[in-house]
Amino acid sequence: MLTDANLQELLHYQTQHPVLSVYLNTDPTKSSTESQKKSFRSLLKPINMPQDVAAVEHYIEHQFDWNGRSVAIFSCAAEGFLRAYPLAVPLQSRVRISNQPHVKPLVNLLDFYGGYGVVLVDKQGARVFYFNLGELVEQEGILGEAVRHTKRGGASTVAGRRGGVAGRTHYEDEITDRNMKEAVEFATAFLREKNVRRVVLGGTEDNVALFRGLLPKRWQSLLVGSFPISMNAQKDEVLAKAMEIGKAAEQNHEAQLVDVVITSAAKRRGGVVQLDDTLKAVHDGRVQTLVLREGYRAPGYQCSGCGYLTAQAHAACPFCGKPFKQIPDAVEMAVRNVMQHGGDVEVLQNPQAGEKLGHIGALLRY
Repeated sequence: MLTDANLQELLHYQTQHPVLSVYLNTDPTKSSTESQKKSFRSLLKPINMPQDVAAVEHYIEHQFDWNGRSVAIFSCAAEGFLRAYPLAVPLQSRVRISNQPHVKPLVNLLDFYGGYGVVLVDKQGARVFYFNLGELVEQEGILGEAVRHTKRGGASTVAGRRGGVAGRTHYEDEITDRNMKEAVEFATAFLREKNVRRVVLGGTEDNVALFRGLLPKRWQSLLVGSFPISMNAQKDEVLAKAMEIGKAAEQNHEAQLVDVVITSAAKRRGGVVQLDDTLKAVHDGRVQTLVLREGYRAPGYQCSGCGYLTAQAHAACPFCGKPFKQIPDAVEMAVRNVMQHGGDVEVLQNPQAGEKLGHIGALLRY
């Protein structure tokens, strides 16, 4: 499974030799394995990098198990570098050649599918799931004291406690409260350890409300929604419900983010839009959050000295005077730069949001 550490390795991998990046869609619901292998061979046929093509083909033929829905492979045969990551979510098939791994599709993947924590709650305990990139990474559970509901007209059988329905109900409330507090403590420890980015709650409306009310503010800020579900639900049902909630929350977040970027850029305070202004902010190290439309690519120029990126051709770099070289995708380099320097990248799934933004923009640190 792809991890943040894997992505960081790809982001910081530098070489003077070409790197072959291959993304192959292997979604079994769309085509057969034989059809996918045929597509794979067609992708590699025009590539004049014999050693890298051979390395990638060897992995596909002898190591890949075809259980995932896509796979990302990176090869630099001149340095003996080969990395392959089967993925549980589909990606568009494509091939890129550069002196660095082509990571933009993985950034998109991590932005949308990365780090989901799901907590199913009832009055007795909780089940906690950690999903990353469409896969269940880990799950745990906690079970507190049983809550025994009293029938109307019954009497308390607990020694030393006030008899009657009122006394028993009060006792049940105490047990529920204690169980919920233990469940919150258990769940937040789990979520903290996994460093989740989004939290979704499942259960009855009353139980979810009780649990949410006990959550520390830090975790309440990561909540993106809730849904009704049985505590005994299968993991695939839990994942599907969480992704449905997450998609709706992401669309709302995207719309708000784009509005903030556009407003900040219009006021010339804390935001930029359009490619060239965004690339300049990237060069200046001012980008806190880079925002771009999914699939956006744009050719550009990169200074051979200081690395300055621009969409415009210049005779010499305005910063160091060195010549520029043309690059096929300045957006890819911007994504890499921002992530290497600790910034965030938000990939817009909604085409309308991307068009409104002008395909790319950023919120700035200063």
